[in-house]
Amino acid sequence: MSESMSVRCPDCGREHVYAAPAYPCACGTPVAPALNLRAAPTAVTHRTWDEDWVTVRCGSCGREDQWPHPELGCACGTVLRVPVAGALRSPRPRDPNGADPSARPRTAFKPVTIRTARDAITAVALYLRWLGYQDVRRADQRQPSGIGLAARGVLAQVDPSVRPASLRDVECLWLTAMTESTDCVYFSLAGYANDARDRADGLGVSLFVLDLTGTPQPVNGAATELVATGAGA
Repeated sequence: MSESMSVRCPDCGREHVYAAPAYPCACGTPVAPALNLRAAPTAVTHRTWDEDWVTVRCGSCGREDQWPHPELGCACGTVLRVPVAGALRSPRPRDPNGADPSARPRTAFKPVTIRTARDAITAVALYLRWLGYQDVRRADQRQPSGIGLAARGVLAQVDPSVRPASLRDVECLWLTAMTESTDCVYFSLAGYANDARDRADGLGVSLFVLDLTGTPQPVNGAATELVATGAGA
């Protein structure tokens, strides 16, 4: 279980007891942040990728990845960024048989509830890591809609809008991925137009729908196969 600390809101003075969430590494081990008990929280007034994510090292397999920076919402409306102490780590489990803990099968995906567009991006980043993709980051290429994420071997599109993804949206993602010689995956909160799904099937683009629990659901054959095999296939 993650350690907890007392957090005081700098705007209203309310005290909160905060415990950082643990996220599953691709090897299955939960990792949680080591909180900085001496530093004060700061109010989030604007967002940048570097400030919203922190580096994680899994204590079991040694994998380093970027994970959401711990945050706390105060009742006064202020969002607090909770300070962390260096990298995020998890304790190394002891295997009495001497087996490599990183060789375990994937555990069940633990979703993040989607309330905002940022939550959708966080959910997809966690899901990509759960599938086995490494070095998930913000994509360099901008798409006509939504936010792009990139990792080794994949380009992902996160569309948190209330309209179904269009044929053009799917084709633009596929074309961008083709220029980078990588696979592509689309995550939409509102689903897909019929012609977009047909086109994705023809191009081999994996399509997922995000529900508000933060659990991506595959909606075509390519996505179902990706879930079954993971990134290493």
